[in-house]
Amino acid sequence: MDPELIMDELSRELTDTLKKMRKAKTAEEKLAYSQVVKNLSSSLGVFLGLITNVMDMGFDDDDMFDA
Repeated sequence: MDPELIMDELSRELTDTLKKMRKAKTAEEKLAYSQVVKNLSSSLGVFLGLITNVMDMGFDDDDMFDA
């Protein structure tokens, strides 16, 4: 899968979840959304860390995904 698509989808999900969290009425709903936000943020952070490591090694996108 294209790394740019992964980042876009994670960012979109994060934005959508934050919008839903704003509309949440109960503490339970807010807690559930906050856990989703935390997980999406962690996933995005791991992915960005991986990209940073790959870039530091001098690989480009073609090297990373050639099989």
